[in-house]
Amino acid sequence: MVTLENNDYTTAFADSRIGGRDENQDSFGAANTPLGYLMTVCDGMGGGPGGLTASTIAVDEIIKGVKEADPENTPANNLIRAVRRANKAIIDRAQEEPDLQGMGSTCTAVIITSQNAVIAHVGDSRVYQFRGNKKIFRTFDHSMVFELVKNKVLTEEQARLAQQSNVITRALGITDDVDVEIDIVPYKQGDRFLLCSDGIHGSMPEKELIKRATDKSIALGKLVDQIATNVDEIGRSKSAHHDNLTLIMADTLIDSIDRVPIANRTKHIIYIICLLIAIGLLFGIVKMFKSCGNEVIPSAVIIDNDSIAAAGDTSSVAASDTANVQLNDTLPPTQDNADVTNNSNQTTNK
Repeated sequence: MVTLENNDYTTAFADSRIGGRDENQDSFGAANTPLGYLMTVCDGMGGGPGGLTASTIAVDEIIKGVKEADPENTPANNLIRAVRRANKAIIDRAQEEPDLQGMGSTCTAVIITSQNAVIAHVGDSRVYQFRGNKKIFRTFDHSMVFELVKNKVLTEEQARLAQQSNVITRALGITDDVDVEIDIVPYKQGDRFLLCSDGIHGSMPEKELIKRATDKSIALGKLVDQIATNVDEIGRSKSAHHDNLTLIMADTLIDSIDRVPIANRTKHIIYIICLLIAIGLLFGIVKMFKSCGNEVIPSAVIIDNDSIAAAGDTSSVAASDTANVQLNDTLPPTQDNADVTNNSNQTTNK
């Protein structure tokens, strides 16, 4: 296990082992650069010394390319140029030394900047991003079996176990124009990045790898060593020729400037809460207006048309009052007030 260079963005450790092979053709590297903290894992291929040579060239040239990058350019474009620089260097070296013809390498590279994390990959080495105990990002293998996964012919677990799982569709050192896949992701403090060769991710089901890699109860350096040891043990239990295995794990120390998108579920909860608040406010406003509309208007200000007409003839009003008095005087003693009021109203209506 190797403790990687101190930096402002991550705490990082790495390990690389030969597995059951005669030579370890994996390479890794990390460096502080003007663009941010760079980490890279490359898995070489080719007979004789070709695989190791290719992966070593890839790591060296990617680091040099990023360190010498144009600061006026974006980190993503600079990382693409660095990977293409490595591709050209491998091809040039193979042309100089015929024994190295056919060598190549996969590539994963991550630059952690204050803004975000820029990820480049070619081939079937992977980059994972974990938050808590969940995978939130992973690169997609450039391999024959993953094309079948993409077309829903195979599941990822079937692809992992397939005999053709090591057949890749992209690599450095094969063609002059390499297609570099780029992803840009935000991150939060405590996120964990894992860069690894297929000797790591091909050794166990992905759910098991995620469970092991996200264990925060173990110190990061010790965990890197433990995962490498476990993978080695799995390989020995199955055959004596298991693949080389390499990994870098890094925990982020800060939040990126780019913000992590809100999860869909959280968005839905916020929308529902806002909707309920809006409905509550609307209900309150409607209730207030209804309350105002139902207020009783004092009887003193109620004026009907008959009263207005009566006001124009004072003699009629006086006569009416006289008639009311006379009528009340002639009522039988047993007549109740309700009858009096009723007869009085009848007289007034006339």
